[in-house]
Amino acid sequence: MKITKQQLYKRQTTLTEFGEVGQQKLQKAEVVIVGCGGLGSIAAVSLAASGIGKIHLIDFDVVDVSNLHRQVFYRIEDIGKPKVEVLAKYIQAISPFVKITTSNQPITKKNIFNQIDDYDIVVDCTDSLPTKYLLNDYCVITDHILVYGSLYKNDGYIASFNISEGLHNSANLRNAFPKMPKDLIPNCSEVGTLNPIVGIIGLMQSNEVIKIITQTGEPIKNQILIFNSSDNSQFKMKLQVEKTCDNVGKRGILKIFKNDDYLDANCEIQKEELLISSKELKQNIKNINQVIISVIEDVNTKLPFDVTQKTPFSNFDVDTLKIDSKKDYVIICNKGILSYTATQNLKNKYPSLNVLSLEKGIENY
Repeated sequence: MKITKQQLYKRQTTLTEFGEVGQQKLQKAEVVIVGCGGLGSIAAVSLAASGIGKIHLIDFDVVDVSNLHRQVFYRIEDIGKPKVEVLAKYIQAISPFVKITTSNQPITKKNIFNQIDDYDIVVDCTDSLPTKYLLNDYCVITDHILVYGSLYKNDGYIASFNISEGLHNSANLRNAFPKMPKDLIPNCSEVGTLNPIVGIIGLMQSNEVIKIITQTGEPIKNQILIFNSSDNSQFKMKLQVEKTCDNVGKRGILKIFKNDDYLDANCEIQKEELLISSKELKQNIKNINQVIISVIEDVNTKLPFDVTQKTPFSNFDVDTLKIDSKKDYVIICNKGILSYTATQNLKNKYPSLNVLSLEKGIENY
């Protein structure tokens, strides 16, 4: 069946405040979506269905069975396939007038300019804190608009950063949080999340992009909207734009960008000498000289074996942790990411301590 743009976008162009002019603006727009998980897949499909002219998808991950409950555009038969490929194919099937391009590699400081420099708006749908700061700092330096979204349990956060306001741009992420926390904040794989909040925030990001491109409505600028799905409450945290402050202004951020490597533990190559495989742990699980510490946020998570101590990663503090130098330590989490970070922290504090991280976590035990 052959369809026309007029047929496909009729319900949008019927809006008097939007019309054909608004649709033309969407079709000329070029948007890059970084992260094609829960937020990114929802935002990408919504924007494509609305008629964005060009969408570039960036994600290095493949579809996992644990994704399916909230990343609803992936199917069981897609497990193991690159997310960008599956999502691009779906979008092309429903939005033939949208040009879709993909990149199946992580965003890094080395490749960020080549990856996203040509696009009008950057949509941050990642669950990586270092990557969020990398995207923010890049956008400030290059004067790109950044539509930010993030999740933590029942809360969703959304904002439109770095929008031109004449001589200066609106607030950016560092106006809210000037420095990236030293310890990683657990993501959805560690603390869990429900389907609805993911969809809500992803759609709100899409809504922000459409408002900015068509200049209809008011973007969430100089503030962060916090939505709680458990009681449907909303709170807007106002941000003070300190244009002369080196920590959050372009000059200061450029200095940070030059010195920071923005390394992400999700992408970092883990050292073999700090890892213990599932096979090795199974063979030594009854070792009485072994201390096993779980850093999973939900202390009620069912584990395949008994552990010595359950300490949520958000409370994991090597300075207060009681350590017996004569014991062997194994740190575990769901995917082996937070446990590796905790292991590194312990090893840095106690270089002679025998401490290992369970490789790939209990999900692969």
